[in-house]
Amino acid sequence: MHQGEGAGVPDPDSADQVDEPTSVGGDEEHHLLRVEHDNDWAWRRAIRRRRSTLVAYRAVVLTLGAVLVIGGLMMVPLPGPGWLVVLLGLAVLGSEFEPAQRLLDFAKVRLRAWEDWIRGKPWWVQFFVAALTALFVAAVVWVTLRISGVPPWLPDFVEDPLVDLGQLPRRRP
Repeated sequence: MHQGEGAGVPDPDSADQVDEPTSVGGDEEHHLLRVEHDNDWAWRRAIRRRRSTLVAYRAVVLTLGAVLVIGGLMMVPLPGPGWLVVLLGLAVLGSEFEPAQRLLDFAKVRLRAWEDWIRGKPWWVQFFVAALTALFVAAVVWVTLRISGVPPWLPDFVEDPLVDLGQLPRRRP
């Protein structure tokens, strides 16, 4: 479609143009796919014009989003950005798939509610929650090192106290 043409006017250069962006799998509308919005970027509108590029683009979005969500869920029990990666994966999936967008919106509402709740508490409650979180992270790190051993690449001034005080095994190279 060239600039200045109407939304329903086909581009003569494109034989496999998609008339309705949500009709990739057939004539019926899919409630799982996001509907094209007026505020979409030009490159997304260009992708949605051709059925072949739309299907390929959605396959890439699905694969990348699923890898991020699954990888993030695997990182959740470990210290680090597990939940952040899960939310990033949901954002990627939500760019094309409505259920993922609804789940991301639900997570945002719950996260904001938690933030509002904790900010409304006295400083000692906030400190207690932060201390419990730090204790949980320390316990997860200790269990991880107990199972896998202290890595040999750590400096001696870090490795020795972990082995002596933490009663953790050394991992040999």
